[in-house]
Amino acid sequence: KLPQGEGHTPVILGEPGDEPLLGVVTLEILGLTLNPFTRQLQPMRMLLA
Repeated sequence: KLPQGEGHTPVILGEPGDEPLLGVVTLEILGLTLNPFTRQLQPMRMLLA
């Protein structure tokens, strides 16, 4: 579980031995972003319009 709670996201299943991949759609649904310098997941900064 994540501090943000739970969410639903599309899943594609690969072949045995394939590397797992977390895509941008899943990250956005969960409110996360990847810091490319530290390679860590961080909460997404929400912008108010």
